[in-house]
Amino acid sequence: AKINFIALKKLYLKELSYRKKCKLNSQNILLQKMDLHFEILKEHSKKQCNLIVEWVGSNQKRFDELFKLFMGTEFKVVQRSAWPVSYCVEVYPTLINKHFDKLILQLQNNDAHQAVRRNTLRMLQYATIPNEYKGIVMNCAFDFVQDFNEPIAVKAFSLSILAKLSLEFPEIIPEIKTIIEVQLPNESAAFKSSAKQFLKITKQKI
Repeated sequence: AKINFIALKKLYLKELSYRKKCKLNSQNILLQKMDLHFEILKEHSKKQCNLIVEWVGSNQKRFDELFKLFMGTEFKVVQRSAWPVSYCVEVYPTLINKHFDKLILQLQNNDAHQAVRRNTLRMLQYATIPNEYKGIVMNCAFDFVQDFNEPIAVKAFSLSILAKLSLEFPEIIPEIKTIIEVQLPNESAAFKSSAKQFLKITKQKI
């Protein structure tokens, strides 16, 4: 069969135009102002989350604005902002440093929505936990892992945090290992994956 070079050229130019357009759209997102409150309520989707995360980038001021909504009193806004906040911290962990005192309060809030707790723990996986908060975070993580009523994601993230802390506090490894042994047979694939990762990090075997 003959190769249609004209058709191939058209496809190439179309693809090139699309990539340039995407690049320009990305640049425009970074430059433009954003009404975060409006955008968070506008749509709750991965696409919208990525849009907000891309807009924030490594900009501390923009992150502070987003975190303020996360710590607010509007239930729906707090719930929805939790997702992009955690993704921002995953990419740029130091953005959360100035807000650690508030983050810990959120972690200890028993009335917090599951999405808030889940994403707070997700952030703590990537952040460098200050010494003064390590004990509180460790105790909370232990409580969440052992609570059969907690969602799987909360328990998995908690186990991941304990794995990180165990590198500094190896004395907690036997207790975590016992918890894993008790819960592992009845837990989900996500928990089992976190458990295996913990055992790998700490070089322990069941």
